[in-house]
Amino acid sequence: MTVLGRFAPTPSGRMHLGNVFAALVAWLSARSQGGGFVLRMEDLDTLRTSDVYAQAIREDLRWLGLTWDSETEPQSLRGPVYDRYFDALSARGLLYPCYCTRSLLHSPNAPHLSDGTYVYPGTCRDLTAAQRGSYRRAPAWRLRVPDRVFRFTDLAQGEYRQNLTTDCGDFVVRRADGVYVYQLAVTVDDGETGVTEVVRGADLLSSTPRQMYLRELFGFPQPRYGHVPMLLAPDGRRLSKRDRDLDLGALRRRMPAETLLGTLAYAAGMIDRREPVSARELIGEFTWDRLRREAVTLDPALLE
Repeated sequence: MTVLGRFAPTPSGRMHLGNVFAALVAWLSARSQGGGFVLRMEDLDTLRTSDVYAQAIREDLRWLGLTWDSETEPQSLRGPVYDRYFDALSARGLLYPCYCTRSLLHSPNAPHLSDGTYVYPGTCRDLTAAQRGSYRRAPAWRLRVPDRVFRFTDLAQGEYRQNLTTDCGDFVVRRADGVYVYQLAVTVDDGETGVTEVVRGADLLSSTPRQMYLRELFGFPQPRYGHVPMLLAPDGRRLSKRDRDLDLGALRRRMPAETLLGTLAYAAGMIDRREPVSARELIGEFTWDRLRREAVTLDPALLE
């Protein structure tokens, strides 16, 4: 089977170190297997994203040496495609309108797992036509989930399992404003593109069973998944786009791409010592076994 990896950033700002790390590992995994690599802009939220940031991401990837073989259509242009898949779910009786407000969903009395994760209790699942007609606001649309455990072996995190009924609940696939959510869009895009390897940050690990279920419903084969560890500052804070001194705009002014890549590769366990290295030179060094599973602490002082 030909390997096809991808990088799918949200163009809502300059790439930060977490984005770079996920892109690097995704690229190395695909290239080390002689596979292809595609780029996709996940710009569903058009109020937060822009073409300016999308172009900056492309330029940053080229600066890093992370080339791609093709770029797929951005999500903002794929509404009619998502409509078809939404209609197919609806025709099978798998969707229902949900009128729950944000305050109700996130109230202290709402069901949560021990780690604070919210679980939808099915409040609107069996509303009658009369009950639905009593609401004057547009609904979100939820997908009915099976009482079943989804299991997979993550390339970075190992064995993972989740029961969609008890650990998640019926989930939204289209918001009340008509915008399709990440779960549906990413499943359709990866499936139609033929992506065989989905590599991204560990913060998205828990969303994977929802996408596995959607893939089953749409008839797409399951890819391999790899959720890379998060990058943390020494104080335990997650590095993100809020750290403007650590986005690619600032870092490119301070150091060559090879220095940045060498620092990330060393911190993640991919190489044995911190030294400048190109993306292409890292291909021969890459194996999933060498990559750390736990969060990676990265001292920003190393990037001065």
